[in-house]
Amino acid sequence: MKMNFMKKIVLAILPLLFLSIALMAQKGGTVRGNVYNAETGDPIIFGTVFLKGTTIGVNTNENGFFSIGNVPEGDYQLSATYIGYDSVMVDISVRAGGIVSKNLLMTESSIQLGTIELSARKERARTEVQVSQVTVSANQIKALPSAGGQTDLAQYLPVLPGIISTGDQGGQIYIRGGSPIQNRIMIDGMTIFNPFHSIGFFSVFETETIKTVDVLTAGFNAEYGGRVSAIIDIKTREGNKKRFAGLVSANPFQAKALIEGPMKKFEEGSGSSSFMFTAKKSFIDKTSPTLYAYAVDTALYSLSDDPNISQKDKERLPFEYTDFYGKFSFLTGNGSKLNLFGFNFNDRVDYIGVSTLDWNTFGGGTNFTLIPPNSNLVIGGTIAFSKYDIEQTEAESDPRSSSISSYNVALDFTYYGLKNEIKYGFDISGLDTEFEFTNFIGNVIEQSSNTPEVAGFIKFKQQFGNWIVEPSVRLQLYPSQTSTSIEPRIGAKYNATDWLRFKFAGGLYSQNLIGSVNEQDVVNLFVGFLTGPEEQVFNPDGSVTDHRLQKATHGVAGFEVDLTNNLELNIEGYLKDYSQLIQINRNKLDPQDPDFVTEKGQAYGGDISLRYETKSLFTWVTYALSYVNRNDGEQEYPTIFDRRHNLNILTTYKFGKKWEAAARWNLGTGFPFSLSQGFFNEINFSDEGLGTDPLTENGNLGIILDEKRNNGRLPTYHRMDISLKKTIDITKYSSLELVASATNIYDRDNIFYFDRIRNQRVNQLPIMPSFGATFTF
Repeated sequence: MKMNFMKKIVLAILPLLFLSIALMAQKGGTVRGNVYNAETGDPIIFGTVFLKGTTIGVNTNENGFFSIGNVPEGDYQLSATYIGYDSVMVDISVRAGGIVSKNLLMTESSIQLGTIELSARKERARTEVQVSQVTVSANQIKALPSAGGQTDLAQYLPVLPGIISTGDQGGQIYIRGGSPIQNRIMIDGMTIFNPFHSIGFFSVFETETIKTVDVLTAGFNAEYGGRVSAIIDIKTREGNKKRFAGLVSANPFQAKALIEGPMKKFEEGSGSSSFMFTAKKSFIDKTSPTLYAYAVDTALYSLSDDPNISQKDKERLPFEYTDFYGKFSFLTGNGSKLNLFGFNFNDRVDYIGVSTLDWNTFGGGTNFTLIPPNSNLVIGGTIAFSKYDIEQTEAESDPRSSSISSYNVALDFTYYGLKNEIKYGFDISGLDTEFEFTNFIGNVIEQSSNTPEVAGFIKFKQQFGNWIVEPSVRLQLYPSQTSTSIEPRIGAKYNATDWLRFKFAGGLYSQNLIGSVNEQDVVNLFVGFLTGPEEQVFNPDGSVTDHRLQKATHGVAGFEVDLTNNLELNIEGYLKDYSQLIQINRNKLDPQDPDFVTEKGQAYGGDISLRYETKSLFTWVTYALSYVNRNDGEQEYPTIFDRRHNLNILTTYKFGKKWEAAARWNLGTGFPFSLSQGFFNEINFSDEGLGTDPLTENGNLGIILDEKRNNGRLPTYHRMDISLKKTIDITKYSSLELVASATNIYDRDNIFYFDRIRNQRVNQLPIMPSFGATFTF
């Protein structure tokens, strides 16, 4: 049995190893280097670098780095082009087995940034597989109508195809049928376990620090693992390498500040170092009694008999948060770099006398890129640690708490050929969890564990004529589960013409992390974490499962069409088959019952994206059709985030002297919910035992639900947000940005959920106008 398993591992990895050896054995020289903005020292992302007079060329990556391997011996002119910049060219001589390193500096021309990003995206679409992947920049996030006068990644993500949010207050992000615990969100290579603040408008990530955000909604390659649904990979930029700079900003929701600058200034051919610090503090709990008292659900305080709760307390939005992030960056002359980063994020929700929730996450680490002078390998790595703690106390329930500490050490190696590329690496991580939860009848579910994970991957990319093929395989070891998961994956794109591209991807995925948020909860601010069970778990039919992991299979296919130079169409269909999902058993009736239950599921559907972009006008229309089902062995039912139709229209228009108007409209059909069939007097016999008289005892209000789970549908949701922005230039480097915005401009009563106990409908936030100002220097 063990020999058969080892044979499977060898058979899975051996073909890619042979390809790697063949690639590295090819002859010729290597041309590599970095392309920078001459004025700021910032990398030119996805620029084109080529040898003039040949068909040999590549695009720079998010660090401005390029490498062309197996270049025939000879003299060439190395050229770099990028729309919006003047081209540069240098003479080089390539020798067999030699490495030519050149850094190229480009100067901006007068073409606007919107055109630059359009060109970069098209170049990347033609040269990379990019199935179910959207790359977002800070400038794209800033184009969104802002909540409270400031844009944020949390507001932008639901615009993307296949992503939905369940609400403004404590709402969660669901990606193509995957619940939050099944989506891995990373910043600079480190996992963030709870990246969204409870108010729902804001994340822990500061927009101005973002370099790129890669959102992989399905079919991602073997470089990523540990989740069965999706990946959001956020990379932050370095601090300003030329001068001291920053910003301060304020609005009714929050205030923030950023400071950055060089420790050693960027100069051509030499190294540089810089720093960047950001801080953000909420004020919505202070401003809401005056500005937004109408938006607060004061009836919630009817659950408390505390006489000390004032009317002002009842009229405040009870959300508080504070975020700090810092980064030091060191860059050498040949493009090698080292980043040191740290963060501390806090969130608090305080319904005085009713419920209080606090969470904190802090951590830090380093990532690096090493470009050896005498080797064609590029080495990357990450070392990081983080800790997340959350606790919730309620007036009528036992407290809940969860803690998770995480460390990871990752190392990867990339080899660049002429029309091919190989990347391989490993990741060692560990999770320490402390979890305690008491269910509705007093049974306790708790866990204290230390769980290591080890993974290795190899990814091969090859261009064959009009084809780009990217097979990969990931080997994921779970020692605590005595399980090893072999996960082959494949992605491919066919460039049928210059304007039409077909693509597909698929693979196997696994994870060992479990969340406390149940997929049947519409609202649950308590986001706790556990590792997979080490005891036996059972299938819904009572048989013992083959393994104790969560597993899924993905399949995606679609096409991209450049309808005009400015108009792009993308259509994709997908299927995610969840062969096993694990949740905590919140309905545990007896202390001897298992702590975990399993179920199966599927998510499938299709997305349509239509994007139009010019210098002054940007319009993006996305539509998603989706079906998300689970089967617990008793019945198949739709999840509470099964939104059948979801439509987003985003438009931004620049006019006059630095004016910008933006609007976003979202339409979504209703979420499922379980219908109420009746009520009963729910008596707890634990106080007086059998002496309790059910005829005279006043218990709690019990609810009888329909036997068919989630058989009802809430009303259709729709909302429009708008903003108007004016930028006033003060000096060459300083400006004042004024923003007037409104969320839910026509004050639609969108239902959040129905409180059955109070027999009251709870709506999402009403119209919320705001004004904000940002001073940049």
